[in-house]
Amino acid sequence: MTDTVDKLVIFLAKRDGIDKLVKTFQYVSKLVNWHVEATNPDMSKRFKQWEVASGLSRKAFRTGRFLTGFNALRRNPGSNNTLRLLAVLSNAGEMVYFFFDHFLWLSRIGTIDANLAKKMSYISAFGEAVGYVFFIIADFILLQEGLKAERKLKEGSKEKSSSSEEEKENEKRIQKIRGDRIMRLMAVAANVADLIIALAEIEPNPFCCHTVSLGISGLVSAWAGWYRNWPS
Repeated sequence: MTDTVDKLVIFLAKRDGIDKLVKTFQYVSKLVNWHVEATNPDMSKRFKQWEVASGLSRKAFRTGRFLTGFNALRRNPGSNNTLRLLAVLSNAGEMVYFFFDHFLWLSRIGTIDANLAKKMSYISAFGEAVGYVFFIIADFILLQEGLKAERKLKEGSKEKSSSSEEEKENEKRIQKIRGDRIMRLMAVAANVADLIIALAEIEPNPFCCHTVSLGISGLVSAWAGWYRNWPS
């Protein structure tokens, strides 16, 4: 119990940790609002207010986050030319998303012209969608590379007799590859979910714009991010 509390404290000390918690509030309240809208208008109104407040607070908390794209490119530009290009495109899209999200927030709280909200939302969502597409492609490439590396390690162990130390080292490498695979699958799940939310803004359609689709997508994104950021 103490260990869980300690991990929760560490998790909530991170910017992403707080964001995933508030995102959970936002999309749970969205689904509850939809569920009780016809039967309990007063409760529906309360949950709608919670959803809006959570969304606006997340935007405020993300102030300046578009700069993290520069840091991501500086620290991990990619192991080859393809991954470098994908890193540039994905981070550029995410930077557009976070940058214009500032103006969307300011327009929605009335600091700047409220009529700009729709335009800022579209530009922000478009950058978000572009970024997520390239993030997903990069993750699939890295997942494939991980599978090849794991297969190679297993085949190498079978072909030659290894000492117990070499076997342990190979097992550690395989476990590391598998751990990385789980994290990348969580990233893909989050990015696909967020892509659905972005598409609902860019090209409204019955599937993406349905409250259940948006609510489930938001929770998948939040909980996948929660898993990735939870202290090991």
